[in-house]
Amino acid sequence: MSGHTQSTAASLYRDRDVIPVRRALISVSDKAGLIDLADALVAAGVEIVSTGSTAATIRAAGHEVTDVSTVTGFPESLDGRVKTLHPAVHAGILADLRLEAHEDQLKDLSIAAFELVVVNLYPFVETVQSGAAPADVIEQIDIGGPALVRASAKNHANVAIVVDPEDYPEIIAAVGTGGTTLRQRQKLASLAFEHTAGYDLSVSAWFTENVYDQWADDTETLAEDILEAFDAVTGADEDIDIPFFPDALVIEATRSAVLRYGENAHQSAALYAGEGGQGIAQALQLHGKEMSYNNYVDADAAVRAAFDFDQPAVAIIKHANPCGIAVAAGKAPDAIASAHRRAHDCDPVSAFGGVIAANRTVTLGMAETVSQIFTEVLVAPGFEPAAFELLRAKKNIRLLELPADYRRSSLELRQISGGLLVQESDTFEEFSSAGWTLVAGPEADEATRADLEFAWKACRSVKSNAILLARGGASVGVGMGQVNRVDSCHLAVLRAGDRAAGSVAASDAFFPFADGLQVLLDAGVTAVVQPGGSVRDEEVIAAAALAGVTMYFTGERHFFH
Repeated sequence: MSGHTQSTAASLYRDRDVIPVRRALISVSDKAGLIDLADALVAAGVEIVSTGSTAATIRAAGHEVTDVSTVTGFPESLDGRVKTLHPAVHAGILADLRLEAHEDQLKDLSIAAFELVVVNLYPFVETVQSGAAPADVIEQIDIGGPALVRASAKNHANVAIVVDPEDYPEIIAAVGTGGTTLRQRQKLASLAFEHTAGYDLSVSAWFTENVYDQWADDTETLAEDILEAFDAVTGADEDIDIPFFPDALVIEATRSAVLRYGENAHQSAALYAGEGGQGIAQALQLHGKEMSYNNYVDADAAVRAAFDFDQPAVAIIKHANPCGIAVAAGKAPDAIASAHRRAHDCDPVSAFGGVIAANRTVTLGMAETVSQIFTEVLVAPGFEPAAFELLRAKKNIRLLELPADYRRSSLELRQISGGLLVQESDTFEEFSSAGWTLVAGPEADEATRADLEFAWKACRSVKSNAILLARGGASVGVGMGQVNRVDSCHLAVLRAGDRAAGSVAASDAFFPFADGLQVLLDAGVTAVVQPGGSVRDEEVIAAAALAGVTMYFTGERHFFH
């Protein structure tokens, strides 16, 4: 743009930094703080224009209110669906009064400008969460509200838009000291656009999830095409369930914390909590220093591991990998304390500075043990009062309480350069040995079967290549994250030491050669569970048979990258 053009454009506008508030439009579903705001506006001589229940609430407080229908000359209609969608309202919001032409047009149209718009939208998310019928949910899709918010935010040079009652004190202060500043209006406009974007994402997500039947035929056709391609490549004729993945992925999350830093001190980071989520992002911190990025990663891994079990269970995590997982021993009088001690015994060295998750309320007995060990985070569904009092004496431990209805998301997302990978979560629940195939050695007795089932389930929480040795419902050695399965076997045996003899082993995927299995056999492992499926399965089976060791194939792997 030439210098002359820039100068001409600049001359069209007049300075509009601090703008006094003379006229305000208020239409809110959340009435929190409304009367305090109205009191301040009226005291400052501001004319309030309002709608429906908002106007009634302000009037009930003794203040004069101008109805929107008086401004528009048109009654609220269609059960309130049409109220503010009118030029007399939107021209007053969108007029750029830095331009004399806009000011003149408002005069010609006998329309007064608004300097403040206060709007929050229909409670769509809350209505969905209440379990309301689809027709009732649809009625909570706001139309006029987002239009008001977006119009005001666009014209932030002239209008302050407020969508959150938490911002009322700032507006009250501004009204009492001469008006809103451009900087304030810019910030409020940014928040407003975030608000409407999140709202529309919630609506889109609900449609994606609940209007699925309308796309059923298209989905069946897509599934058939995928299966035909699969058959052409593999020669198989598998009965595969093709899940529905929408064309557009809707992700709604709200920033709930700015973290001290990311994985390293030179990286900035923040926590965003997903709308409707009930996981580690929604956990309530009861005590301790602020959570870090790495704390959240490890806490999520710990919760994933502990909550894989129905029995009282504890998982101890270090750098996103388990250094101990255990369930309660038999009929232990303090089951969760017993599970913690057994998990800790797997690798006490690595447990130092670890992150612990329990799937039951933390008891005083567990707290007494934890308090003797340097621990970064302890997360659980709850804490006995005595346990909490003991642990809070440790100023550095972070205590997190999970939501009462904790659950894993049905989908997992992972960012890659340029996009996202999306998959169904590994919520495979058939861990019973009843469906396994015995391929070597004698049938396992009841106790050995129980240990194999425990090991197979616990192995799912270990990063691939994963080998987990277990005995009596507790891990005794874990080999994880290695680039080959032989190294994982060596690591698991090294960490188990003498405890490897007599233990059972689980492998998250097949043994490609017999060498990895031989490491376990030489250490004294008595039974092994693995998916099978290697082209050298017969070689692996033969090694187990020669050693007289029981081996089962599950037919299902559990990679965790």
